[in-house]
Amino acid sequence: MATILETAVSAGLFNTLLAAVDAGGLRGALEGPGPFTVFAPVDDAFAALPPGTVQTLVDNPPQLARILKYHVLAGAHSRAELVAQPEWESLEGAPIPIRRAEPFEVKNATVVSADIVCDNGVVHVIDRVILPG
Repeated sequence: MATILETAVSAGLFNTLLAAVDAGGLRGALEGPGPFTVFAPVDDAFAALPPGTVQTLVDNPPQLARILKYHVLAGAHSRAELVAQPEWESLEGAPIPIRRAEPFEVKNATVVSADIVCDNGVVHVIDRVILPG
């Protein structure tokens, strides 16, 4: 079975996320044993950010790492587990609200594909970049 990052590479929809993971210095952690639950924004989610946002974040690795960690939970959690409670604590430390009705949403992002099981966790594909706060 592929790791979270190998799965992201093979999908071809997460080039910006993968570049951000490298720029934020998180590749080693996400290649580790985990397990992790990752809310993975597709490339279009990053493209929808205001112009210059991605470059600003790449130029500020600590801020970028903070935002990326907000997309990750410790442990491997399925959709069924996630909707069982209204929020979960991210690796960044801030809570991530979960919509417990249809559509399945994480903060302000819709989950477009859930429960992609990987060797070191679970990926839920989202349509927006989520921000703490």
